[in-house]
Amino acid sequence: MTECAVILAGGQARRMGGGDKGRLMLGDRSLIERVIGRISPQVDAVVLNANGDLSRFSDLGLPVVPDSVGGYAGPLAGVLAGMDWAAEQGHDWLISVAADTPSFPLDLAKRLAEADTPVVLAATPDPERGRLPQPTFGRWQVALRHDLRAALNQGVRKIRHWTQAQGETLVVFGPDDFFNINTPDDLAWAEQHLK
Repeated sequence: MTECAVILAGGQARRMGGGDKGRLMLGDRSLIERVIGRISPQVDAVVLNANGDLSRFSDLGLPVVPDSVGGYAGPLAGVLAGMDWAAEQGHDWLISVAADTPSFPLDLAKRLAEADTPVVLAATPDPERGRLPQPTFGRWQVALRHDLRAALNQGVRKIRHWTQAQGETLVVFGPDDFFNINTPDDLAWAEQHLK
């Protein structure tokens, strides 16, 4: 069984003023370069999910796939695009990661693979709820792509509406493992703490 990863970079980055959030610099490298560097050693191949003019990512040396569901359907559409690419390449499993989260665990794929369910999501400890899902970080059985496409075409947009129906498992990581950069303040914090 082989495993690939999709980097989800198809969002509109409204809280950051628009544009490609993954291109923001953190130290001497962009967020997306940091994400590529973290996920590449964990999987057999990496694809980028983005929308608009895909050639703007040609310098990264990765295949780029757009959402196949129109109207900015959210991260689930990016997961589906990754699943479709994975199926074409002969991969059985897809790991999803977000382009705005530069310091996720170096053993993410390994830890997610230890759960024996078709969909596995990362989570962090939460003092009130116990576990707080991080739904853009997951492991997805590629064979589920037809079911996911049908759900998206029926209007499902929330990741957990679909993953819970698939019998998801949550794997708990550390409390700060999925710090993501949504605002200029987040980027400033990361400059101080994530180097």
